[in-house]
Amino acid sequence: MLNSYKNKYQYRDFKLSDLGERLARLQRIAQAKGIGAIIIIDGWESSGRGTIIKELTEGLNPKHFKVKVFDRDRSFYPYMGRFWQNIPTYGDLTIFNRSYYFDLFNDLTIDEKLLEERLFAIKSFEQTLYNDHLLILKFFIDVDQATQTERIHAFTDTDYQSFYVDTFDQDQNENYDDYRKHMNNILERTSYPYLNWHIIDSSKVKNAAREVLGRTIEGFQKAIERVAIRREDGIRLFRDYQETEYTLENLDLSPTLSRKKYDALKEDLQEEAYKTILKLRNKGIYTTLVFEGMDAAGKDGAIERLIKKMDPRVYTVHAISAPDQTELAHNYLWRFYNRFTQRPHLDIFSRSWYGRVMVERIEGFATENEWERAYDEMTEMEKHLVDCNSLVLKFFVMIDKETQLERFAAREKDVDKQYKITNEDWRNRNRWDDYVEAMNEMLVRTNKDYAPWIIIEGNDKQHARIKVIKEFIKHGKQKLAEIE
Repeated sequence: MLNSYKNKYQYRDFKLSDLGERLARLQRIAQAKGIGAIIIIDGWESSGRGTIIKELTEGLNPKHFKVKVFDRDRSFYPYMGRFWQNIPTYGDLTIFNRSYYFDLFNDLTIDEKLLEERLFAIKSFEQTLYNDHLLILKFFIDVDQATQTERIHAFTDTDYQSFYVDTFDQDQNENYDDYRKHMNNILERTSYPYLNWHIIDSSKVKNAAREVLGRTIEGFQKAIERVAIRREDGIRLFRDYQETEYTLENLDLSPTLSRKKYDALKEDLQEEAYKTILKLRNKGIYTTLVFEGMDAAGKDGAIERLIKKMDPRVYTVHAISAPDQTELAHNYLWRFYNRFTQRPHLDIFSRSWYGRVMVERIEGFATENEWERAYDEMTEMEKHLVDCNSLVLKFFVMIDKETQLERFAAREKDVDKQYKITNEDWRNRNRWDDYVEAMNEMLVRTNKDYAPWIIIEGNDKQHARIKVIKEFIKHGKQKLAEIE
């Protein structure tokens, strides 16, 4: 791939200022249409990336673009988390200088299994954002060894520019052929029909900048056309799901647990749950728990009993409600990547990303295209978490319609619990069958070995709470056994 590009300077006869004006005009149109963009400027060190970025942004409104510089950081959780956190709002532009490919390009000894995991996470990231009307352009700035050597010497010979050269520059230059072969392998494996690499020869940096500007203009033109066609002509995914499993309708909700048995089991199990999370933390394992279910099913009560004996410093409970304006200005997964804790920790989500295929689907807050593709997007995110050393468990607490009505009525009568019942709860109840249909499909399509759904029979709260704690302990011990 690195040696295959021809006609390397298609825009060499254009003025940089003219290209800059055209790009600024297109970026304003994209902003008006809510089309965000990520431009990746990666490649060799000492290849002129800084000059290219300066020329690329020269005519843009600084309020609507930002440049993010990433260095190697293997401690960040999950691997793609910091890139998800820096995606642009709809309509804005973000340039990634040293992107999520940087760490891969500069690791000649990376294990193939780890490389596969990283490439899976990258492909999921790019596909998800591409499907969400976001423009992604990937530029690899290429330079031959002799030119790289000259530039390294030029930088190091000047005191005020010597900081541009670091160990990556020197190591690449000394082992140029090995790096070129390694980089070419990654480029070939991450060039897709819908998102290919643009290899830019930077032997003449100004011409390289023209080329990046020109191809960015092309990219914006295509993105604007792509979004317009999708919105106006109604092009959509083909949905062929046929419901064959009726998980919730066939669920036996009769299990109960006496108060005496509950009291006898509870404290010992809570202590064991605390010991389990401490062992997971000590082994460097992140833990993510998702709680979903019918309104008034007892999700929060189950969470409270699970963490009752735990030090509050070992867990965070994320109460997920309707997204605010800032969250709505980003892809729906952005707000969850911003909540994952950057150390081995217990993250508990009381409602989660699965709202995409439940309330957003039923209430029309997401289009059919958006919620249909979300099944894969969400399970791919969970696979990424697991690949980054996380235990992911998903609890679905189910009750029958009569039990829900009893609990709604009890909440309305209890002044201390009236805050738990809203008009939205009653409105959702009126669409019970629609929600059951959506929840069945969710449970079937997103139940994975690496991130399983655990169905909790919730009619009896005492049974439900004990089962949640037992299941957490069981799966936690299984995870610990896997790494011993």
